[in-house]
Amino acid sequence: MCCHYPPCPSADSPDREASHVIAAHPDQGWSLLCNGVVLFDDTGLLLPDGKVVAPHRSPVAA
Repeated sequence: MCCHYPPCPSADSPDREASHVIAAHPDQGWSLLCNGVVLFDDTGLLLPDGKVVAPHRSPVAA
């Protein structure tokens, strides 16, 4: 699916969020990455196979 060089990480890769954004909808709170992953503003993910990855924000330093 990716035509970048070097290719973006696949949807199965641990660094899948490093892929290029191909459609951004900040008003709706999500972006589509070139590997088919939907990235939500709360850092949750929807993978191309329908699996959901829960939000995984880093703790805020006090």
